[in-house]
Amino acid sequence: QVQLVESGGGLVQAGGSLRLSCAASGRTFSTYVMGWFRQAPGKEREFVGDIGWSGSNTYYADSVKGRFTISRDNAKNTVYLQMNSLKAEDTAVYYCAARVRDTEAWNYWGQGTQVTVSS
Repeated sequence: QVQLVESGGGLVQAGGSLRLSCAASGRTFSTYVMGWFRQAPGKEREFVGDIGWSGSNTYYADSVKGRFTISRDNAKNTVYLQMNSLKAEDTAVYYCAARVRDTEAWNYWGQGTQVTVSS
């Protein structure tokens, strides 16, 4: 079991930056693949990107590639989402999620943090 708590959301102007953090409980954080998702009003939740257990492998949605960076610090049980060159369409609730290595299901979710980008 792992519990996830996001932080770092807020209001930012278009072109600005924000860094989200996701703190995880539990001693087995390094065995989980960590992901970020987002959900805009009236839209379905969408995948933003994920990072492998060691931090060496990352994957991003085309919509954020080149602007967002995911990293993790296994010693701190924390994963980060650095968001640069933010656009109004990045406005959403951002969720941190975890899945066990070599599985497909994202079984663990945080409560979400709101990111609002003003144009």
